[in-house]
Amino acid sequence: MPLPADYVERVYAGVLGKIIGVYLGRPFEGWTYDRIMAELGEVWHYVHERRGVPLVVTDDDISGTFTFLRALPDYGATRALSPAQIGQTWLNYIIENRAILWWGGMGRSTEHTAFLRLKRGIAAPRSGSAALNGRVVAEQIGAQIFIDGWAMIAPGDPELAADLARRAASVSHDGEAIYGAQVIAAMESLAFVECDLNVLIDAAVRCIPQESTIFRLIADLREWRARFPDWRAAREQIVARYGYDRYPGNCHIVPNHALILLGLLYGDDDFQKSLMITATAGWDTDCNAGNVGCLLGIKNGLAGIDAGPDWRGPVADRLYLPTADGGRAVTDAVRETYTVVNIGRALAGEAPLAPKHAARFHFELPGSVQGFVVDDSADARGTLRIENVAGHSMHGNRSLALHYRHLAPGCTARAATATFLSPDTRHMPGYAMLASPTLYPGQHIQALVCADSANPSPVQCCLYLMVYDSCDALIRKYGDVTTLTPGSEHVFAWRAPETGGQPIAAVGIELRGRGHGTVYLDYLSWEGAPEATFGKPAGGGDMWRRAWVNGVDGYEQGADTPYRLIQNEGTGLLIQGAREWRNYRVGATVTPHLAEAFGIGARVQGMRRYYALLLIHRADGAGAVQLVRALDGVTPLAEAPFAWTYDQPYTFDLRVAGHDLSGVIHAPDGASITLTARDDRLDGGGIALLLTEGCISADQVAVRSG
Repeated sequence: MPLPADYVERVYAGVLGKIIGVYLGRPFEGWTYDRIMAELGEVWHYVHERRGVPLVVTDDDISGTFTFLRALPDYGATRALSPAQIGQTWLNYIIENRAILWWGGMGRSTEHTAFLRLKRGIAAPRSGSAALNGRVVAEQIGAQIFIDGWAMIAPGDPELAADLARRAASVSHDGEAIYGAQVIAAMESLAFVECDLNVLIDAAVRCIPQESTIFRLIADLREWRARFPDWRAAREQIVARYGYDRYPGNCHIVPNHALILLGLLYGDDDFQKSLMITATAGWDTDCNAGNVGCLLGIKNGLAGIDAGPDWRGPVADRLYLPTADGGRAVTDAVRETYTVVNIGRALAGEAPLAPKHAARFHFELPGSVQGFVVDDSADARGTLRIENVAGHSMHGNRSLALHYRHLAPGCTARAATATFLSPDTRHMPGYAMLASPTLYPGQHIQALVCADSANPSPVQCCLYLMVYDSCDALIRKYGDVTTLTPGSEHVFAWRAPETGGQPIAAVGIELRGRGHGTVYLDYLSWEGAPEATFGKPAGGGDMWRRAWVNGVDGYEQGADTPYRLIQNEGTGLLIQGAREWRNYRVGATVTPHLAEAFGIGARVQGMRRYYALLLIHRADGAGAVQLVRALDGVTPLAEAPFAWTYDQPYTFDLRVAGHDLSGVIHAPDGASITLTARDDRLDGGGIALLLTEGCISADQVAVRSG
């Protein structure tokens, strides 16, 4: 069926609904109803400040939802996508014991159990089967919490959504967990074109067996809704018939699925009330509220979210996806919306959307700010308010308005958006935060700004970067300043400056002058490969190390070398960079102390998708150099004999340009060898140091354009 005319905005509302629900419920995840009522009362809005925790956090409900969906573009956006391919996606983007999942152990954490099965070569769907893992483990909640994306790529097609949900859920779950996931996916899919909740439920239950517990539960909830006008009475029925005492494990799907239906049936189609009921009812509060928020976001659009309190302002579109693809970790609801939409468009045979010539920050969705927040420093406090507005765009329909006031000498106005970890995310509680910067020295930044014609006087404007220093504090680096007269516009073109190896944490815009007025930011973006050398910066610090995504068993800083890597089993990667990097060269001098194989990677897209130049021990014990592609297994593209020994430095240089790959290795005795190959499977990605079973050290890693 054709895509809905308002597909993009509905997906955006669904993404926002998901993250709002998760952020609402996360501070009291796992609490009982009685504890919630005693300590918080009915939860009508965010309670993170009362709990002393951040609002925007890493969370498996968000990370899994928007990461596992990448299986479709990674495998050609085909409707024939298999559970086994989704399982391979798990192995690529998840770093064991660190990323996305709750690592509770075999037989305790359903997802950890499934990951271990996949790692040992047991493909999905057997990896998540009750036959292998037992019914209790297989029927926990994870299948349901990760499912929203599969619905949003199948708008108005509940059968397809339910089928995709089954395939995705079967990687880690079975039985009732799959049925619950299918119900949510079918309802969310149909919500793009149908506003009657009962019609959504009717369509969803047709996708699951009538003899299932989920089918019976839904029938009971609908009956209780007719009998009991108060949701609390229905909640008591849920506890008595479908409570945790009847459905064991850490977090069974059946009780929590019931609370999702409770919020929907008693919420009067109101976003705030539905979230309140679902979250206040207890148990897995962030998961359940996330599913409810996503469904109602899709069904009622942005207007439904905006009808109540200010849900969106505190969030500012921000979300984190910590995976092995670190350049996609610091992101926002608009970027993830267009990722989801373009997967849905590919399935429908439609071309992708790329607003304002694929600008990273384009503000084309109503109310979006894409992570931009006002600087509250002493010299900028109270001088700026930002707002998404219609118009004032050369290539689109909307822009970000910067309404400034009280500008004067010593008083500026600033707003910025994160490009890496901010200081308040360094020690984030809960799930690990793994990320690489999205912006690097040498990349070309562009931004278009214009001054409102009604401004009473000119205003000075410039771009700036927030960069970490040797004390892990943030300092500003400024670009050129331009003066905007009323009604004028200016395109900034700035090559991001050298930072001495320290990561760039944010990019922003600053206004200087006198008085009040408005400047509009049409878009802000950057492109190209970086020109950067990664090593220990002068003066030190720690954030330069955090810019690497740690996919090895040991990542240490030696006395005389910044990189000492240890891998006990299999292949590990230390990764940095972004999927947008395409044509560049990466080089490093690496010393093996013990290794089956080691080297450098380019166009790295995770733990199992990359090109690499490696020194290896062949099966016969002889040394060799290989140029390989890793993609559902490692394929040598070129190979030659090359003798190498431990504790000697080898210089690697790997170049990727279009379909052409070339690698050069220099030995300490002056010997060198060059390998070339052509391959078209991986078109972009970051860099890595790679190691198979052993220990290596390296001093610097350099990346250059061309």
